[in-house]
Amino acid sequence: MPSVGWPELIIILVIALLLFGTTRLAGLGKASGRAIREFKEETKAIKEEEASAAPQITPTSTAEAAQQATGEVHEAEIAEPNHPQN
Repeated sequence: MPSVGWPELIIILVIALLLFGTTRLAGLGKASGRAIREFKEETKAIKEEEASAAPQITPTSTAEAAQQATGEVHEAEIAEPNHPQN
């Protein structure tokens, strides 16, 4: 599929000018620019809202978390699985 280069873009622009006229084309450009700007502002506001609403979680080890929760630290034992002997 061929790509659109500068000559094709100029031809499209000339056709658009002939179809819509300069004033209508300028109004369309202004309206689309306003819509893009509003979209960017809203997405930025949503990202800021999510960042402020998210709880701040600091990474800690499970032992530190258990100590903070109960005030005590218990060591865990690792049990070996019992495999039946054939």
